[in-house]
Amino acid sequence: MTDTGVYTVSEITRQIKHQLESEFSSVAIQGELSNFKVHSSGHLYFTLKDGNAQIAGVMWRSRAASLPFIPQDGMKVIVAGKVSVYEVRGVYQVDAWSLRPLGVGELQAAFERLKQRLAAEGLFDMARKRTLPAYPQRIGIVTSPTGAVLHDMLTIIARRFPCVEIVFCPVKVQGLGAAEEIAGAIRDLNKLGGVDVMIVGRGGGSLEDLWAFNEEVVARAIVGSIVPVVSAVGHEIDFTIADFAADLRAPTPSAAAELVVRDSRAVLDLVRNNSYNIQNCIADQLKRHRTSIAHLLKSYSFNRPVDLLQQCSQRVDELARSLSLSGSHKLAMTSARARSLQQRLAALDPQLALKRGFAIVYKQGRAVMSKVEVQPEDPVEIRFHDGTVQSVIS
Repeated sequence: MTDTGVYTVSEITRQIKHQLESEFSSVAIQGELSNFKVHSSGHLYFTLKDGNAQIAGVMWRSRAASLPFIPQDGMKVIVAGKVSVYEVRGVYQVDAWSLRPLGVGELQAAFERLKQRLAAEGLFDMARKRTLPAYPQRIGIVTSPTGAVLHDMLTIIARRFPCVEIVFCPVKVQGLGAAEEIAGAIRDLNKLGGVDVMIVGRGGGSLEDLWAFNEEVVARAIVGSIVPVVSAVGHEIDFTIADFAADLRAPTPSAAAELVVRDSRAVLDLVRNNSYNIQNCIADQLKRHRTSIAHLLKSYSFNRPVDLLQQCSQRVDELARSLSLSGSHKLAMTSARARSLQQRLAALDPQLALKRGFAIVYKQGRAVMSKVEVQPEDPVEIRFHDGTVQSVIS
């Protein structure tokens, strides 16, 4: 401003910009679309009007890419964003963050279009859906901290399986920014780690009330989750995009609590029954094996080795007896032969002949076998049985 109190165009425009953008930093405006255009840059330009006024609007390409429907002139919508001033032209406009149809018909049409587009991408394919863990130790819950939904789920889980741990992420479940909060909570539970399964949902309401769960950002957060996700939005008749993207849809939040944990009493009964069945099975197996062993012990095949051993033992005894008899016979024969030889030797003993009156003549120490071996006057020795005498041949 100059010393005379006069503003330049830029100065007054800047002042207005500051005042407007500070005052209207977050607004939701309802109106009818007109002059809707998609610029070659990807930005969306439009006019939002009612019966008495209008305001220009812009949605930048980065945000327009996530629109769940194609805006058209004449469509009644709710625009969430902030009021900004375009200084070059000196006009104010709404800088849109999100844009959604107003009314059940238009919302339903937007729902169907987004559903078809995401289905074509394969986000709803059954092949990518995972089975919930049978016995989760830590369960994540993404819902509003107010209302009966959270209380009902916690009560059911505590009653059915009290030892499970709960990780609660409080979020807005409707209104401006709700979809972004829900998607952020899903990502946070994945970053936390150790969460086995998560429930994402809210209580019942109109299509407008449930719309946060029809936003593409929520669907992509569910599909991108490493942790299996159970969608529990509204009542059994309510279907949302989150239901199709989730690994499992529960008809109600209370049903979701029953689906993620088993009844501990039923589990204990199952353990007892399995233990009883295992014991009976082992007892039956032991009985069958004992019977089989008893039959085996009585079988010919099992006793054949014993029979062979007994026969071999008996054969050894027979051979021992035969060997003993053969040895005795050989010994008797040998003894008889020895006695015969002894008798024969005794019969040949010259001493016996001498006792019968014979004598042996020795010449020069050698027995004389013939008379021609001696000459007259040869000295000889005559041996009798009781001694010897010296003599001379005459």
